[in-house]
Order: sequence, then structure tokens, then C-alpha cells
Amino acid sequence: MVMKTNTNVSHTKFSFSRVSHLVKPYTTTLVIVLLLIIIGGAFGTISPFLIQKIVDDALPASNMNLLFNLVLGLAGISIFTTIVSVVQSYISTSIGQRIMHDLRVKLYEHLQSLSLSFFSSTRTGEIQARITSDISKMQSLLTNTATDFARHVTAIITTTIAMLLLDWRIAIVSILIIPLLVLVNQRVAKIRERIMHDQQERVADLSSNITESLSAGGFILARTMGRARHLVHMFRKNSEDLSKLETRSNTAGQWEFAIIFLFLDMLPAFTFFGGGILLGMGYKVSIGTMVAFVALQEQLLWPLLEVFETRIEFGKVRAILTRVFSYLDMPPEITERENPLTLHKNEFEKGITFENVSFSYDRESVSLLKNISFTIPAGKYTALVGATGSGKSTIGNLIARLYDTDEGRVLFDGIDVKDLSFNSISELLGIVTQDPFLLNASIEENLLFAKPDATQEEIANILQVAQLKTLITSLPEGLKTQVGERGYQFSGGERQRLCIARTLLRQPTILLLDEATSALDAETQKAFTAALSSVSDGMTVISIAHRLSTVRYADQIIVLENGKVEEIGTHDNLISLGGRYAKMVFN
Repeated sequence: MVMKTNTNVSHTKFSFSRVSHLVKPYTTTLVIVLLLIIIGGAFGTISPFLIQKIVDDALPASNMNLLFNLVLGLAGISIFTTIVSVVQSYISTSIGQRIMHDLRVKLYEHLQSLSLSFFSSTRTGEIQARITSDISKMQSLLTNTATDFARHVTAIITTTIAMLLLDWRIAIVSILIIPLLVLVNQRVAKIRERIMHDQQERVADLSSNITESLSAGGFILARTMGRARHLVHMFRKNSEDLSKLETRSNTAGQWEFAIIFLFLDMLPAFTFFGGGILLGMGYKVSIGTMVAFVALQEQLLWPLLEVFETRIEFGKVRAILTRVFSYLDMPPEITERENPLTLHKNEFEKGITFENVSFSYDRESVSLLKNISFTIPAGKYTALVGATGSGKSTIGNLIARLYDTDEGRVLFDGIDVKDLSFNSISELLGIVTQDPFLLNASIEENLLFAKPDATQEEIANILQVAQLKTLITSLPEGLKTQVGERGYQFSGGERQRLCIARTLLRQPTILLLDEATSALDAETQKAFTAALSSVSDGMTVISIAHRLSTVRYADQIIVLENGKVEEIGTHDNLISLGGRYAKMVFN
């Protein structure tokens, strides 16, 4: 079966309005955080003024009482700002975690609404990387960086005001370095944003490599094909590329920042030099003012440098958010109508009708199903047979509405499947595919996934039908036995029967078996068929099969050839016709 490549990847641009939408539910708490930051920043600027008083007044006059009060004030301010900082940090971290939780759940919920075509054309590791790695990195960057940015901006504003009040002439010397910082920041920010996007792409490659090669199936493939060394080579290359990008990201702009640091180290010297010039010109500048100014410069320039560094970090966040939003902006291909119709199990009486249906997995390619029409009667056993690629599994996908038709309609009791609610379809239909999928949990948990309120008696009966009762009884832990990754603790036939038991536990009105018994031996197949007939009375059974011996007793056999319905009838009728089905049987 040819899979459709997903072409709906959004080219969404990053916007702060989308980020504001994420944080909107926490506006009140964020205001509290902002107030704490402002309070902490304002109190932090008081210390240099107290230092000025110590140098100019308390020490020259040997006023110990004044000195004690000023030192006590310095200590009190330090204790107060530390407490404010700890409280603010705790609250902001908590908010950040909740925002990331909301985004993670929103992304997961949206991915659940996408069609099968998305998952069949997207690497599992890529999806995992965006839900885990991207959002985890964004949490660290967005939470810490955002609060640091607010704190540093507050410090810059309050410190600048304090410096201007202290001496506006010397303040100009400190402010002259800002344009240089802006130029350096813009250059480095663009470099790191581009590198971050490439980094996350490499993380996705690495995640896909791990997911595929370190699964049970990947291990078997590598071991039996003798390709373990090749996979190690691929992993080493991906990891090396990621390491290089990490190094580039962390070292980008180092020379530029080294120059800035040099100027910062020299700034106190310039300040004293400027103060000396002012004194020489006859202006009054106290030693305490000069010392206080150096302290204020530290409070201004380091936060200023951090603000520019934060600007670079925001570039990284933007690169990550663009990747996350590209998934969120993918419109679901299969959607539920605004007021869908409901069809309960006991109301399904007529059957399923395909009415002039055409379909292709890629609309630009040749149709896989070509204007086919037929009816699957309710309460009967219908088999779909045909060569590989004839469209059998595709019909099953359309019945389950995992895809929508390109042309024509699929009708349940005369109701277009597109008009039915998703709940109605899942309630009516039970599917067992040729690729049995089991959760990495116990047998009991796998069964209860289908029907959480199932009783032990119901589980026992279904295990009997699926020919599993003897197997479960022989296991030391019984139903509590772990099935392992994708059920690899069990044989292919046992996995298929577990999937069948899980589906039958839901008691669906329509049972679709897509090569669901292909791994069963002849004896188990015969026993299962007999047991299934005992519980399928009144059930609509649709069997997609290659082994024609399993469908000879079907009430109706639909023969497909190149996406068209070639023949319809019972086994005996089709044999007597001597057509395509007869040739398949005798060959």
C-alpha cells in the first residue's frame, strides 16, 4: 500500500501573540512575579547610596552609630532582596512548568486529531522530539529567560535613574557602551537562532535513530541483517553533528563578547578618570560618589549584558516554538461535523454501503479504488479477497474513517460515515489489523484498555474464544504477565489472538479482521473460527484475507482486482463462475 506524504506542514512564523495566548491563563500570577521583580530591583539600587554615605559621612567623621545603622541597612536590604528573589523564582518556575504542561498536552491532543496519513509519513522519533526535547528545552529557556529578562530590565531602569540622580555627567560615560552591545547582540542572536533550529533537527534525527534501531523489531532487523555496525556508524555521525552544533551554539560570538568584557573591566578606570577630570575642572565630586558610581555600574552593565544574552536565548525559543507551532497548525484532515449524527449498536440493521467510491493516498496519483460500489449486509460474514495492492485494507481504512473518500460515499445504514460522530464509529466498529499492536504493559492492562470496566468473567470468556485460556493459565503471573515492547514476549500468533481478544471484549457490532489470523496455525485457526461463531451471532464480520481457506464459509465474498470489484458471491457461486476467484483458489 502506498502511503501519502504529508504536505500540510505549516510555514508558520513565530509571533509573540501566540506566546501571550499561552501565558494568558496565568496573568494574575505573572503580575505578582513582576511586582516582586520590581520591588527587588528598586531595593537593590538603595545599596550604592548607603555606600556613598558610609564613605563620605560615616568613615571620615568616625561616626560609629551612623556606620552601624548604614551597615545594618545594607545587610537588611541584602536579606530582603534574597527572600524576594527566592519567592519570585519559585513562583515563576511553577508557572513555567504549568505553561509547558499545557502546551505539551495541547500538542499531544492535537496530534491525536490528525489522520493516519500524518503518522504514516512522519518519523516516530521526530514526533517524540517535538513533544519531549523541544518543549523541555523551551521550558528552561522560556521560564528562566523570561523572568531573568524582566529582572534585568528592572535593574537597568532603576539603576539608570539612580546614576542620573547621583551624577548625570559620569552616567553618560557608562551609557556610551550600550550601542556597541546592541550591534554585537544582533549579530550573535541571528547566528544562535539559526544554529538552534539545526540543533533540534539533529535531535529529531538522533531520536528517530534510537526509536527505530533500539526497539525489539529494530534489534532483530539489525542482528539478522548483520547491520549493527552500520547503525552504530549512523548514530555516531548524528551524534557528532549534534555535538558540533552544540559547540557552535555555545561559542558563537565569544570573540565579540570578549571585547565587551574588556571594556567592562576597564570601565571603573574610565569612571575614576572622568571624575578626576571633573575635579580638575572645578566641579565637586566626592569620593563616596565615585565609589557608589562604580557599584551602580556593576548593577547596570552586568544586567544590561544579560539582557542582550537573553535576547539571544529568545532567538533559540523562537526557533523551537516555530517547530512546535508547525505541528499545531496542521489542520486535521478527518474532522467531526458540528452536529454529528449518532448511531448506536442496537440501531445498526441494514449494513455498510460503498457508493461510487474512489480513493488514492495521494490525490495527485492514480486512484487505488476506482468508482467501486457494493454492500456489506448487517449481521453477515463478508470476506474481501484479492491480490496484494488491490485495495482490501484501504476499504477497511475507509470503513473506520481513518481516511475520507476522494469521491463517493461510505454509508452506515444509509448515513454517510462523515456525518456520524467519532464515538458512534468507535462504538460500532472493532478492528484487528495484520500488524498486532500491544501496549508495553500486562496482559490484563492491554485487555482493559478496550473496556476499562470489564469483569473477570467477561475477560475469561473472551480469552476462551481467542484460544488463550490455556496459555494464560500456564503463565506464572497469569493476566499480570508483562507482554514486553510491542508484545515481543509472545509469538506472532499469540499477539494476534491477544489483539483479537481485546477487540472482542468491546463487543462491537461490526468486527473487521484485516489479516488478523495470518500468524495462526491451521489447528488454532479452526478452533478460533468455531469459537468466534459462537459469539458473533448477529455481528457483522468483515474479513480481509489472503488465505482463501479461511473465507470459504463467508456469506459473501467480494473479489477485488486493481482497485475495482471483480466479483461478488458465495464460495460455491464464484467457483462455478470460473472467474478470478476460482483461479485464485485453484492456483
